[in-house]
Amino acid sequence: MNKVIYSKEHKYITERLKKARAEAGLNQMTVARLLGRTQSYVSKVESGQRQVDIVELKLFARIYKKDLSYFLE
Repeated sequence: MNKVIYSKEHKYITERLKKARAEAGLNQMTVARLLGRTQSYVSKVESGQRQVDIVELKLFARIYKKDLSYFLE
């Protein structure tokens, strides 16, 4: 059973999160440590299996040194 969230907006955010992590030169394990989460949490966010709220998105933005608007369409 595939539990990926298919909304256009969510897909855009997950793609931007993956791109921002790559641009920052970080792996999922490092991001997870900085967030105080597990690597599987970061993986699920990036694969669309888990949505992030605005507070979590701000944390990702801070880690990746991106403005919050980078993740919004």
